[in-house]
Amino acid sequence: MADDSGRRVVASNRKARHEYEVLDTVEAGLVLKGPEVKSVRDGKVAFQDAFARIDRGEAWLHSFHISPYEQANRFNPDPVRPRKLLLNRDEIRRLAAKVDEKGLTLVPLDIYFRRGVAKMTIAVARGRKLHDKREKLKKQTQDREAQRAIQRAR
Repeated sequence: MADDSGRRVVASNRKARHEYEVLDTVEAGLVLKGPEVKSVRDGKVAFQDAFARIDRGEAWLHSFHISPYEQANRFNPDPVRPRKLLLNRDEIRRLAAKVDEKGLTLVPLDIYFRRGVAKMTIAVARGRKLHDKREKLKKQTQDREAQRAIQRAR
């Protein structure tokens, strides 16, 4: 599925918006090896427990699983190896300053291709408590019911 900006979303981290309150987002390039690109194009990725970290002035994506590409046999790299995120120096500094605040983390939201290049949306997020998650779900349900009532009234 491609949108008007030439962006073809491959996979989304649907759980991230439930588990975290997204404060800010940034687009980052992703350093991948050949067979990984083919697996990503096929959508064989898993966001479970994935996070990003700023380490010595570089951004790294950890615990992001890219399944081995079947036809690449021995050339497949480790499926959960740390992968470098391509951001400019100012973006890295800004993200590092925000993450140093208590309780904030970097979470991947989705992976997509733009003009043939793999990109990822990274969010600065704060973890939600259980009661916050329940409140959010309750509000969504109320909004949905209100919309249905408005539609029925027309």
